[in-house]
Order: sequence, then structure tokens, then C-alpha cells
Amino acid sequence: MKLENRVRTTAAALLAKRKFVAPLDLFTTLGWLPDKQLDRWRRGQVDHLGVVLAVTPDKAREALDVLRRWAESEGLAATEVDYPAATLDRRPLRFDTGPGTAYRTHWMAVGLSDARRKSLVERQNKAPDLVVDVATADWSCAECRGTGDLFVDDPGGPLCLVCADLDHLVLLAAGDATLTRRAKKASGLSAVVRRFEKSRKRYQRKGILVEETALEEAEDSCLADEDVRLRRRERDRERRVDWDVDFQAALAAEILRLFPGCPADRAEAIALHAGTRGSGRVGRSAAGRALDERKTTLAVIASLRHEDTDYDRMLMSGVDRAVARDRIRADVDRLLEDWRR
Repeated sequence: MKLENRVRTTAAALLAKRKFVAPLDLFTTLGWLPDKQLDRWRRGQVDHLGVVLAVTPDKAREALDVLRRWAESEGLAATEVDYPAATLDRRPLRFDTGPGTAYRTHWMAVGLSDARRKSLVERQNKAPDLVVDVATADWSCAECRGTGDLFVDDPGGPLCLVCADLDHLVLLAAGDATLTRRAKKASGLSAVVRRFEKSRKRYQRKGILVEETALEEAEDSCLADEDVRLRRRERDRERRVDWDVDFQAALAAEILRLFPGCPADRAEAIALHAGTRGSGRVGRSAAGRALDERKTTLAVIASLRHEDTDYDRMLMSGVDRAVARDRIRADVDRLLEDWRR
């Protein structure tokens, strides 16, 4: 009876505040699911939710049954919600050894308008932000064995931004909420950058990775702010330091030799991106700097993938990286053939 009263009281409070009740919110409020453990599960670092719950599976199932009976007695509408992981493959998260239907069932308040209900459902079904960590110790990429200042903590091992297909994004440091919000909205693909602070024993958000065009669009909308103009000039100055002008010119010429149908300004943009010092991209490898045909082609393919297909949108919506690449392969091949003519 004590558990039933706690569940009912907590659920009623959540409903009044949010207009819906989610089992995970209930467990967090009850103290059964600490935020740190919830984050581990959302990032795919544990096999299923039961591993990090602070109660037994039987007690969790009992609480879910109480929640269901209470919600039905209140006439709440059941909505089943997807839970993709905050990983590159966006695989479905597991709650326990069973199907987890009770966990995925959210209970919506009575009397909501269709628009409000649709908005709540869309928000609950939205895939969580991709997360990129700032390296605080030595590490190597699980795929290319490279390293860098940032990495994606993937279940298969840490990935550099190149192997994670995030290297075309630029960092917008935290500090300007308006600029961050506008840049993220304009960017088809984005990721939160965070760093684990040992002194505080928690992660601290350091900024976001967004598409450069999205950042420029957001800055243009904030140009009344002189600080933004100064920040753009400083970012451009720092970026020019990393430009390898002679190599990038040679790479652009090689791209046009292999792909005469490629617009000249596009070839220059690809060379600029691939040949930036310290980027770890194709153009910075030994083969890339030797203008190896395969490496040059890979740089062109990466550009087509991000700029001319729905690849980034698919990643952002939760499509597995390998699946997304397979879906756009025909489009990339067609564009490559057009540029070869």
C-alpha cells in the first residue's frame, strides 16, 4: 500500500506539471534512477535499464502496474514512445529482458488539444542529442587508430570525428544561448560537446558542433551584437592559420583532373576542408598529401554525402550510419559519374 500511494502521488504531481507521465520520470522522481545512471543507459553503456535501477525488477514491475491502473482510472490516454540510444547507430534501447512495453507507454492528460498532444508526442519521440566528449586522457580511435581532442564514445570503442562522420562540423563554444539555439535549429546535423570535470564529478557542456553554414546563418541573425562579429573575425583568423594553401591548391587541381564536371568553387571548398592542418581528414594522411587517387576520391565522396544527400538528416533522425550510407550510395555514385564526365 505504501508503494501504491507513493506512485500515485508522484504520478499525479508529474501529470500536473508536464501534462503527461513517463515511467522513467516516475522512477527518477522516486529516486530509483539517478541522473548519472540514466545517462549511461541513454548512451548505450549498459545492456539494459535494469542494470542501473536502484530497485529490484519485481518492485519496478509492481510500480509500473500501479501506474497503469492509476492512469486508466484517471482516463489518461496511452501513447507508446520510441527510445533510441544517444549513439551513432541510434539503436533501440532495452529496458529489461522483456519487450519493455510498459516502460515505453507514456500517459497523456485528458482534454489536450490535438495540436498539443501531437507536439508532446513528437517531443517525446525525438532522438536524443548526439554527444561528443572532450578527451582528458590518451585514447585511440577504434577504427583508424588515430586520436584528437574530441571523440565519440561509441559502444564499439571511441571514434574520432572523421570516422564518426562529424568532422565537417564546427565547434560553437557555450556562452551565447541565442546563437546556440539558432545555429542548432539551422543545422541538419549537430552534436553536444561536453567534458568530464573531475573536481565536480560530472559532465559540463562546452558547446555544440554544427554545420558551418548554419553557424554563419545564426551569426547573421545576431549581427546587431558586436561581440558576434568579433568572434567570427577571430574564428576566421584562427582558421586561416590552419590553411595549407599550396597543398590545398594542388588538391583542388587534382579533384578537377579526376572530376572535370565538378564546379571549380566546389573543388576548392573540398580541398580546403580536407587539407586543413590538424583535422585528421583524408587530405592530412600520407596518401592524401601524395594526392593518391583513392584518397582524393574519398574526400569528394565525403563532400557529396554531406552536401548533396539526406545523409546528415538521416543520422540526426536516428538512422544507423551504415544503413544511411547504403541508402544514399546510389545517389553518390550517380553524382560521381556526372562529375567524371
